Amino acid sequence: MVADNLLKKVKQLREITGVGFRDCKNAIEETKGDIEKSIELLRKQGIAKASKRMERIAAEGLICISEEDNNFSMIEINSETDFVAKNNEFINFVENVSKAALKKDGKMESILISEMINKKKVKDNLVELISKIGEKITLRRSAFVGKDKSINFSYIHGSIKKNIGKLGVLLSLETTKTKDKIADLGKHLAMQVAASSPLAIDENDLDVNILKKEKEIISEELKNTGKNTNIVDKIATGKLNKFIAENTLLNQEWIMEPKKKVRDVIKEVAGKEKIIIKKFIRFKVGEGL
Repeated sequence: MVADNLLKKVKQLREITGVGFRDCKNAIEETKGDIEKSIELLRKQGIAKASKRMERIAAEGLICISEEDNNFSMIEINSETDFVAKNNEFINFVENVSKAALKKDGKMESILISEMINKKKVKDNLVELISKIGEKITLRRSAFVGKDKSINFSYIHGSIKKNIGKLGVLLSLETTKTKDKIADLGKHLAMQVAASSPLAIDENDLDVNILKKEKEIISEELKNTGKNTNIVDKIATGKLNKFIAENTLLNQEWIMEPKKKVRDVIKEVAGKEKIIIKKFIRFKVGEGL
């Protein structure tokens, strides 16, 4: 390995792990310059625990959506602070990774080793950015819709630039109609998902574990009310139905006209034709961290 490049890699590894020069140099040489493998090697040797920087929580960041020919990719890249999330270098990195994600169908393992505009791999550019900015930055998750007969839509909320913001939605519709006939519906459905955060398309798609947990919560809540069993059962059923209605997209109140349900609006637009929500994906920066 060329001396200048070796020193650069060693410097990056030291900044990420906090380990001394000699150990970093040995790791870089053993892994032939692969930073990620070097970190793993140092940890296996017990020289580096997860570094202080890598232990810190990166819960700020951005969502970016890229699209081409009805194919959409969405990524979330996190930073530790909102200050970094507004940094132009960080924003450009997010944008360029998103374009790479589109070419790789949103598969994270393929995104990390894909080339960016500067001909370097995404994972190498990530390491350089961490070293330069001095914060933990992570490619948290990615999603993709496309390469089928669905008609797809996207929405970004809190945008700081076209297709970049703090919350993103991808939505796929299966329909016999053309895209121009359902453009408004698709856009508003994506906005509905952003605003109302449904857990599933309908009750049949709800995770059984989520329903089980909700039933337990309701049961515990009503346990000491002193009401007879029949009344308690009716109250419990009502509460569970309310939970399902609020958390399944088709049963939610339509944000544009709350007196209607989402499923009713879809039927109105469909008329005698078919419109089915096939899939939706919602990313919110830092959610769950």
